[in-house]
Amino acid sequence: MRLEQLIYLEKIIEKGSINEAAKDLYLSQPSLSNAMKELESEMGIQLLLRNPRGVSLTEQGREFLAYSRQILDQVNLLEEKYKDIRPRKQAFSVSAQHYAFVVHAFVELIRTVDTEEYSFTLRETETENIFDDLASFRSELGILYLNSFNHQVMTKLFKEKNLTFTPLFDAQPHVFVSRENPLTKKKSLTLEDLEDYPYLSYEQGENNSFYFSEEILSTWDRKMNIKVSDRATIFNLMVGLNGYTISSGIISSELNDDKIVAIPLEYEDTITLGWLKQNQRELSPIARSYLTMLKNHIRGYGFEIYPEKE
Repeated sequence: MRLEQLIYLEKIIEKGSINEAAKDLYLSQPSLSNAMKELESEMGIQLLLRNPRGVSLTEQGREFLAYSRQILDQVNLLEEKYKDIRPRKQAFSVSAQHYAFVVHAFVELIRTVDTEEYSFTLRETETENIFDDLASFRSELGILYLNSFNHQVMTKLFKEKNLTFTPLFDAQPHVFVSRENPLTKKKSLTLEDLEDYPYLSYEQGENNSFYFSEEILSTWDRKMNIKVSDRATIFNLMVGLNGYTISSGIISSELNDDKIVAIPLEYEDTITLGWLKQNQRELSPIARSYLTMLKNHIRGYGFEIYPEKE
């Protein structure tokens, strides 16, 4: 295996075409195609799916590319230090449940990236998709929560899928409502206070397991239920219908959440927010930078971050 082959593979995936990648690399299309076939033969796996519309990675190819990028990142760090060359295009992706602090840190990360070229992805998605994205190496980090209800099931899944969960902080349940909602007259709320208001929650696709719910008390029977797929919609329904949802209590005014308030819920439970990664994957420098920004943002709301493991 040669370093050039790893560079070629990354360029092919960036362009989605061997022909277009060959133009950028100043190679002939047959030469580049043969280089990839040699790499596949040497590794004993199929990396690329080839079709008339272009190429894409196989499942094994996604995993291989994740490791390959770690090698290329380290090589680039050496070259930047000793050869004074332009930094390579940075890539990073995170899959998360719907939390404002995740988006806020992502925005901050992009603002501080010291390169003209980057490819970043933020997926606010269903819980099961977080597992799939990490397993397929589509995302480097996953963000979700544990509590007393889902802890046993989720930790079993982490083990089965070869994932490590690292806690970030603990939060007490809060109710999110519009500033115009009559419930804002109360300093705290009970479950009985919520009975006559529409309950808003995030849909979880075909696997609509209670354990995958982004909200605690997923099995509690409610008179009015509305499921949505994104944060913008859930906030609009809080304003338009006086609906509510239950979350950690962090609201970001910088991300247009100024029409929403968080009120403590009188219910004994602890929500532990944390991040996931594949066990065999070392975090990239950009992922570590993102986690640092995430922690700093969370601290800004008065939460204590779990100490890092030695």
